[in-house]
Amino acid sequence: MIDFSKVKLVVSDMDGTLLNSKGEVSQQFFTLFKELKKRNIHFCAASGRQHNSIVDKLSTIKNDIYVIAENGGVAKKGDEVFLSNFLKPEKVLKLIPILREIKGANMVLCCNNAAFIESKDDRFIRLFQEYYHSFKVVENLMEVPKTTPVFKIAIYHFNSSEEFIYPVIKHLNNEVLLKVSGQNWLDISDKKANKGNALREVQKILNVTKEETMVFGDYHNDIEMMQEADFSFAMKNAHPDIKKLARHLTESNDDFGVERILERLISSY
Repeated sequence: MIDFSKVKLVVSDMDGTLLNSKGEVSQQFFTLFKELKKRNIHFCAASGRQHNSIVDKLSTIKNDIYVIAENGGVAKKGDEVFLSNFLKPEKVLKLIPILREIKGANMVLCCNNAAFIESKDDRFIRLFQEYYHSFKVVENLMEVPKTTPVFKIAIYHFNSSEEFIYPVIKHLNNEVLLKVSGQNWLDISDKKANKGNALREVQKILNVTKEETMVFGDYHNDIEMMQEADFSFAMKNAHPDIKKLARHLTESNDDFGVERILERLISSY
């Protein structure tokens, strides 16, 4: 039996973790959140998604939680921003032409209040709106970083980001942070912009230690935050690398893997 009595902070990834395959948060989670709050256990959502998209999924509790968005590009509580990491504009301008050359890739520039795309692919635009609620379609993405700071570049491939995008840009690993963040997504960020660094900021604010932190994740963009928690859980549907890294395993996102552990956490208090 795991002793959960030390836990003061719960951190969960969204897609493939807290969200089921339909992109929904369960009603059970919101009930459990009330119990966490009663016990003074804090909750943080940590995702590659846009901030607006995360708080939309968690709208009824958005003022009571910490949010790490854009894979650690920005961290907020309510309207208060306590961390932001932008890519240097010259790096964005260097990357756009390279990414345009990848067949079947769709690029997103993720900025503070909106995401920018130049894709005219209707199928991608429909799918992309699940993750980015505030967005603009522009003629030329090269114009965006000249006036607007960019948190990260997200690239989507309908088959596999790991197979079709990563091999083309892996040589840039020493300049920027490359993260395969899902079956179809790859994210490019500043080296400092990861969920682990952002989580350390949240821990500092709350005066919570690694030994008092519980984390749930399923993909490579969760690696750094898994390393900042003694109670690390990989979902049953997680990438094999995450299952190896995590200290514990839980059920899949469609079988209430997060909620099952939260029930055990609450009952231990």
